Amino acid sequence: MANLKELKNRISSVKSTQKITSAMKMVAASRLKRAQEAAQAARPYAERMGRMMASVLGNPGALVGGSKLLSGTGSDAVHLIVVVTSDRGLCGGFNSSISRESRRYLRSLKAENKAVKIICVGRKGRDQLKTEFNEAIVMSYEAIGKDGVKYTEAREISGKIIEMFDAGEFDICTVIYNKFVSVISQEVTPLQIIPVQLPKTVDIDDIMETADIAASYEFEPSEEEILTDLLPSNLNVQIFRALLESSASEHGARMSAMDNATRNAGDMIDDLSMIYNRSRQAKITSELIEIISGAEAL
Repeated sequence: MANLKELKNRISSVKSTQKITSAMKMVAASRLKRAQEAAQAARPYAERMGRMMASVLGNPGALVGGSKLLSGTGSDAVHLIVVVTSDRGLCGGFNSSISRESRRYLRSLKAENKAVKIICVGRKGRDQLKTEFNEAIVMSYEAIGKDGVKYTEAREISGKIIEMFDAGEFDICTVIYNKFVSVISQEVTPLQIIPVQLPKTVDIDDIMETADIAASYEFEPSEEEILTDLLPSNLNVQIFRALLESSASEHGARMSAMDNATRNAGDMIDDLSMIYNRSRQAKITSELIEIISGAEAL
């Protein structure tokens, strides 16, 4: 059993740790509110943009001679996976859940003899994937969202993706990120952004039926010119949404993890205090017995 001095030092150390985890919980809580509001505000626009792309997909004429961002290259030989994690740890299973899903997806693609390339957004994702897929990592971003997620950061990432796509470096691009559900729940979400994929919540038959009864429109400029601007914008929006959702999920996961750590530290302090008091009481009793025994011997 540890002596009283060691126990006292241990209690002091755990109390210091408890103060740190409690402070980190409060910081995460304050940042979570802003991040959650930003993520929820971006959802309607991103979802409406997705429905707009779905309606374009429902029009076969739009695919004829359209952008490859919409129709694809006609092949699925090379996949680009954008893995969105954080730069810091101490956020529970936030990063490990993304890395686990990414490894599963990458292994399934390799089992089908597909070539894979990876863009890591966040240092933790890169560190966890490089052991097995280091040769596939073509780009890594750090400090994204450090001072709040900005649209310019999403545009930088999407610009790199479009540059690689125009160079013929991949055929299909999928983003894997954590969607914010609640403080204690984040949902790992894979989202195919190139070519544009029909959302699961949208029925193509409904879109076609609506298109049949809708009035005809004349476009100025042409449909092709509109799509040339709209498709990169859609890519920016979807990347921006993924970054916002990931940021809110990270702060929620960190707040939950630090709350649990603070509670566990409190329980450990109680246990150590009980052991300290018992040891101190036993030592006092032993000293009293020695004094009484010595007095009786005289």
